[in-house]
Amino acid sequence: MIPELGQFALTLAFGFALVQSVLPMLGASRGNLLWMRSARATSLAQMAFTLVAFAALMRSFVVSDFTVLNVVENSHSLKPLLFKIAGTWGSHEGSLLLWVLILTVFGAAVSFFGTNISEGLRARTLSVQAWISVGFFSFMLFTSNPFERVFPPPPDGHDLNPLLQDVGLAMHPPLLYIGYVGFSIVFSFAVAALIEGRVDAAWARWVRPWTLAAWISLTGGIALGSWWAYYELGWGGWWFWDPVENVSFMPWLLGTALLHSAIVTEKRDAFKSWTILLAILTFSMSLLGTFIVRSGLLTSVHAFAVDPERGLYILWLLGLSIGGSLLLFAWRAPALESGGLFRPISREAGLLVNNLLLASATGTVLFGTLYPLFVEALSGVRLSVGPPFFNSTFIPMMLPLVFAMAIGPFLSWKRADLAGVLQRLKFAAVLSGLTALVVWYLTEGGPVLAYLSLALTLWLFLASVMEWTGRIRFGEVPIKEALRRVKNLPRAAHGMTMAHLGLSVAIVGFVGSTAWKSEEIAFVTSGTEISIAGFDVVFEGVERITGPNYVANRGTLIVERNGDYVTTLYPERRQYPVAQYSTTESSIRSTLAGDLYASLAEPASTEAEEQGAWTLRILYEPLVNFIWIGSAMLVLGGGLSLSDRRLRIGAPRRSARRPAAAETPAE
Repeated sequence: MIPELGQFALTLAFGFALVQSVLPMLGASRGNLLWMRSARATSLAQMAFTLVAFAALMRSFVVSDFTVLNVVENSHSLKPLLFKIAGTWGSHEGSLLLWVLILTVFGAAVSFFGTNISEGLRARTLSVQAWISVGFFSFMLFTSNPFERVFPPPPDGHDLNPLLQDVGLAMHPPLLYIGYVGFSIVFSFAVAALIEGRVDAAWARWVRPWTLAAWISLTGGIALGSWWAYYELGWGGWWFWDPVENVSFMPWLLGTALLHSAIVTEKRDAFKSWTILLAILTFSMSLLGTFIVRSGLLTSVHAFAVDPERGLYILWLLGLSIGGSLLLFAWRAPALESGGLFRPISREAGLLVNNLLLASATGTVLFGTLYPLFVEALSGVRLSVGPPFFNSTFIPMMLPLVFAMAIGPFLSWKRADLAGVLQRLKFAAVLSGLTALVVWYLTEGGPVLAYLSLALTLWLFLASVMEWTGRIRFGEVPIKEALRRVKNLPRAAHGMTMAHLGLSVAIVGFVGSTAWKSEEIAFVTSGTEISIAGFDVVFEGVERITGPNYVANRGTLIVERNGDYVTTLYPERRQYPVAQYSTTESSIRSTLAGDLYASLAEPASTEAEEQGAWTLRILYEPLVNFIWIGSAMLVLGGGLSLSDRRLRIGAPRRSARRPAAAETPAE
């Protein structure tokens, strides 16, 4: 009964989406206020009924209702409750329902919070959002029904992929989807503005909070997924340029460019067409990612490998959304008025360089991701485009960006003095160069690019600190006055500084864990000793343990340094009988200086297993935790900016002025 209720609610939500996709748009074109305002009721109804459907599916997972095919294929009665809940979005159908739920939540949020947006723009925006909803509701109802029944029901389920049964990954998809779908409302704002034929500072102010909210969530989702891959997959890496990793990274890059471009549109009434285009392309990258992971093109732990017919349906949605919006842009964008002029050396020019570098980097990642798929589709030949290509093309484009990020906040709008800015940053430049030389001396050599990256990273860090202290005039005024300035400084300014500092901290982790990583792989038996990065690791053997829905071989490693005990590591090799799947559970000793990382692989042969011989992998990852610290700072910086009262949704209301007779005379 509950699954049927969910199915009915989903159908009703689809009906409301159809109405919302047409009526408010017609109302805006005809000036019919009642039709325009109908979008508020329909968007709230969409959200309510989709929420009912999602709750019905989650309930089916929690109670292990094996009459629902989705539950059978992605759950098991012995699975812990948290992972039963996570199983709701752990499949193609369930994750699609979560996607649509978030889509309706964003639409309802604009309807509820965007009361200060002009009636016409809000109506058009919600109609465009409903167009997207119609596409995904129809996709679910016609090809990917999450409530499909199975009779007779099996005695138990097939279980969720054990790699996905992890606390970190339970939150990874929702955060990513909030990011992906959050950009949908920005896309809707952009298309609505093109239809209306007007883009101004008020439009940019309405767009910025939604862009920032989506960017924050996508940042957190990518960081969480990277952290999960690092400790769960057992290979000690935090990024592998996997195609599914790339399709989450591309909207993040373009979303970062969009954030900065919208600032110029708001402050200087410039970059209008470019900001609109970025809004379209950012959501287009989100849709492209949806197509890639659901089309059956890829076989990946990240991907939903489904039949090509479903992929073809999404391909049509992709073509209509991207193709239609770009055609509309080509038609209406030339009519948008240009904004204020600026010199080649100015804050506008700096943000333009930022945008061009981020867009070029996105193009590089897009080419490296899609080229092998095109070649395989046309010729049947499988190509592998991996880290060497991306590292040699993407990183050189990011280094100038880091350099420009340090200078940008010091530049004035319209016209700036670059020589004066560089003079102010002379101390930061000298200290950065000296630090890179010291690191080179201490590490006794290494990749030149690593030292250049560290120098630029420290340059960005010091410049960000100097820009912030300059705002509060630290050292120029008494401490009490400086603290007052800190309190009065807009939160967006604090957020910008925190985000720039966070990026510099994360880059330290990227460089350290890549350039100076140590690794040892060996066949070990009880008593085998391995030395790595100054640590002595002794393998004590393996014991058999039992978990809630798995059995595992757990190794014991005694770690010493200079004869002193440091810690004990317990890497595991787990087997899930129901899913017939094995996983590697790494054991990590984490410090700020670096991680000692151990993972246990299957024995080389049956004979080796009988002799107690195992394959042991040990790594030392210098500075790797700076990646997660920097990512947290990025999210915190975004949150600070989003909390700025100047970025409240829409423009502030103006209170009605009291009649002069009622005013109290000044004394």
